[in-house]
Amino acid sequence: MPFISTEQDGAVAVVTIDNPPMNALSAPLLEELEAEVERLDADDAVRAIVLKGAGERAFVAGADIKEFPSLREAVEEAHEGGSARGIQKLGARMDAARTPFVAAIHGFCLGGGLELAMCCDLRVAAASAQLGQPEIKLGLIPGGGGTQRLPRLIGFGRAQLLNMTGDFIDAATAYDWGLVEKVVPPEELLEAAFTIARAIAARSPVSIGVLRELACTTRDLPLEEGLRREADGFRRCLASEDGAEGVAAFIEKREPQFTGR
Repeated sequence: MPFISTEQDGAVAVVTIDNPPMNALSAPLLEELEAEVERLDADDAVRAIVLKGAGERAFVAGADIKEFPSLREAVEEAHEGGSARGIQKLGARMDAARTPFVAAIHGFCLGGGLELAMCCDLRVAAASAQLGQPEIKLGLIPGGGGTQRLPRLIGFGRAQLLNMTGDFIDAATAYDWGLVEKVVPPEELLEAAFTIARAIAARSPVSIGVLRELACTTRDLPLEEGLRREADGFRRCLASEDGAEGVAAFIEKREPQFTGR
């Protein structure tokens, strides 16, 4: 595939987005990325996915703006058909995946790039990274989840500040606001993201899948309903082979061997 490459190290797949000079998210690139997510998610040997951008300048600096003039008709057709498209479609596929995602963010992470990063479970940023939603400067708004995922992560006021001004924030501010979970020196970025992914990959795929399901489906529910679903998820984990193995391994003082069943 011309825009996407994947390397696998154990149970961790590292997916690289490569569209010089700034890794803009063109329509063909998004199609390739969604197909690769589909393939990796169906592979039982893959238990965590790291997303990163190629080159030194950007994780992803946004959508491919050159495509915008031709998007009008396609956007209208998608709206009339009630179907998601582009980054929203990819994000929905990532939400439904059994496999967790870790974004390794360097350089510019803007617009659609930040929306893609927000589709991931966790985000690690290089200290030199710049993040933002600059669509307002084009007379537009975020269209890949920026008005919905961003306030859920950092709160209404801060999300409005980024969306309404289009200003960028640095990695330290993003960490303080809860937009990224870890900030590291640029030279340590990939290893830091890989270390987190490797730790997740060592856990039970059953329990990781239940955690992802609860995170995606209960965030807007009343507490009582959320707790009910949590209890059901705990029951499913406890009844799984992985649950039995984890308990047995703890009692027997050995490392568990999880199978995803």
